[in-house]
Amino acid sequence: MNKLHGFSCAIIGASGMVGGMFIKILEERGLPISQLSLYASARSAGQTLLYKGEAISIQELTPSIFSENKFDVALFAVDSNISQEYAPLAAKSGCIVVDNSSAWRMDTAVPLIVPEVNAKDLPQHNGIIANPNCCATPAVVALKPLLDSYGLERVVISTYQSVSGAGVGGITDLERTNDNEEPIQFPHKIAKNLIPHIDSFLPCGYTGEEKKLMEEVQKILHCPTLPITATTVRVPVDYGHSLSINVTLTNDFDLEDVRSIFANAPGVVLYDDTANNVYPMPIIAAGTDSVYIGRLRRDNSYKNSLNMWVVADNIRKGAATNAVQIVEALVC
Repeated sequence: MNKLHGFSCAIIGASGMVGGMFIKILEERGLPISQLSLYASARSAGQTLLYKGEAISIQELTPSIFSENKFDVALFAVDSNISQEYAPLAAKSGCIVVDNSSAWRMDTAVPLIVPEVNAKDLPQHNGIIANPNCCATPAVVALKPLLDSYGLERVVISTYQSVSGAGVGGITDLERTNDNEEPIQFPHKIAKNLIPHIDSFLPCGYTGEEKKLMEEVQKILHCPTLPITATTVRVPVDYGHSLSINVTLTNDFDLEDVRSIFANAPGVVLYDDTANNVYPMPIIAAGTDSVYIGRLRRDNSYKNSLNMWVVADNIRKGAATNAVQIVEALVC
């Protein structure tokens, strides 16, 4: 990969919500791309998307694209089964894959990366790098400074996840059920409602989304035995995932010191002035790349415990921006 003169990049799944955001963020951040190629299913082939004012045609994704073309980097925004088929083909060709699906996240041979937290794990890749779950990313950005300063004993996370986390179908369901039509994407009406059900229920009672969140946080933080529990809830918000995090620290803390730590933490905006009604909300985080942290307060019910409210744009920092930041760490 030529860091001086630019690199070639393919976007796999370019027609989807995250794929389109890849294009937008690559342009915004000005990465030195010498050639950008777009791929999606046959249904989307022939459509065009703009990158730096140039209309680029979407091509059909086929297994031969990685043998017929030389890409330095490929950003994947496709289902896990497609990633499992195509990511090894790309890696075999010498291309570095940054994959947004859950296919590779818990593979011990694949690093799971949030650049503000564990960029040092990047050199361990063998051609495939996993991008975390859209709630795991803001969770670890918030937890890592506390881990480094005080240690972590236990974490309880409740998430309030926007409908865009379910893709275009989620947005459509919110619109449909606002008009009193029946839902298609979700099992119940989402307008004026909360649904404590994201992904399938597992025999243990948790959902797949909750399992992913818990396991990914442990992996990214290198804390495989960290006690962590999660409840994930879908809410009638377009963009932005919110997390209520209760954390028990190994050592006691000073609340003002915690504020100072977050004020200086990478990727974090401390948004915590309750006297003036300043606290993170999806409407604040939407369209931005930061992780907003507020409602900081000591949990007096248990020793060394802290409550915080964390919000991030799930399509940007929770998905596309984090993947592009991984590419930046590789090429810049």
